[in-house]
Amino acid sequence: MNFKKKLLLLFFLFAYFIPCITFAYSDKVILGGNNIGITVNTKDILVVGFYKVDGKYIGRDAGIKIGDSITKINGTKVNTIPQMIEIINNEMKNNSILITVKRNNKELDLKLNLVEKEDTYKTGLYIKDQITGIGTLTYIDPETNIYGALGHEIINSSNSKLVEISGGKIFKASITGNTKSTITSTGEKNAIFDSNTTYGTIKENTTKGIYGKYSSRSNNEKLIEVADKNEIKLGKAYIYTVLKDNDIGKYEINIININKNSTTKNILFEITDKTLIEKTNGVIKGMSGSPIVQNDKLIGAVTHAIVNDNTKGYGIFITTMLEEGEN
Repeated sequence: MNFKKKLLLLFFLFAYFIPCITFAYSDKVILGGNNIGITVNTKDILVVGFYKVDGKYIGRDAGIKIGDSITKINGTKVNTIPQMIEIINNEMKNNSILITVKRNNKELDLKLNLVEKEDTYKTGLYIKDQITGIGTLTYIDPETNIYGALGHEIINSSNSKLVEISGGKIFKASITGNTKSTITSTGEKNAIFDSNTTYGTIKENTTKGIYGKYSSRSNNEKLIEVADKNEIKLGKAYIYTVLKDNDIGKYEINIININKNSTTKNILFEITDKTLIEKTNGVIKGMSGSPIVQNDKLIGAVTHAIVNDNTKGYGIFITTMLEEGEN
């Protein structure tokens, strides 16, 4: 075999072994539309505010900022508020602790002077290690039980950044009413939670939604075909969402633009359903993740409202969510 033949053989071998990237999601999924309560455990402890101690903001004076994540106390890793309290009670020296915070992906060591009041050490910090809210389930893959919801990330409201999570769960939420959107603000669904009725776990919080395993399957499941983004057309479509109790409603929208180049804001739509406009004045919080269906195929999910025109909103391609859920 001469050199040219060897080179040709190597080329064919290389071409043959190039990996083919495929996604394992089903071509039919269980249609969502039902509301879910959401609780995520944050990877670190979040600083969400300050309070005065003896007339001073001791937390802010230490150099801590709202939006910081507390990662260590006296050099020991902490993930929860009880862990932080235990270290403070057991390891505090001279009424001060060394607190490590993460800010813009960099860690800073800061000295925090505490104040003892009524046998309790005051930090001057409002902190949390969990975030609870409401959203809408988009789909469940019947083969893998992987679900997708929201269509966008859970953010830290203090700094509008994605929250790194260490787990969480989705559970039952019943809608009691709706606060309507206005020209200056987005309305919201009002709900009562039943956190003991768990639907599944939360494994991932991404810019394309939250994902995990659904564990509460029923016998009354509606399978719907998944549409490729190239099948989506301008014109009539429908969103599925809950406005009262746990009753899923079907509401007409009009797709006015399709953007295949955006990461998440792929489908621009306007609500044309008079009932939905009457009850909400447009897209409201808690509607994120509501499935968008066109020609009896699942094409996407509601993700964003447009504040100065709440009858319009954005949706993400369903194929984008399905691919993200399989990663």
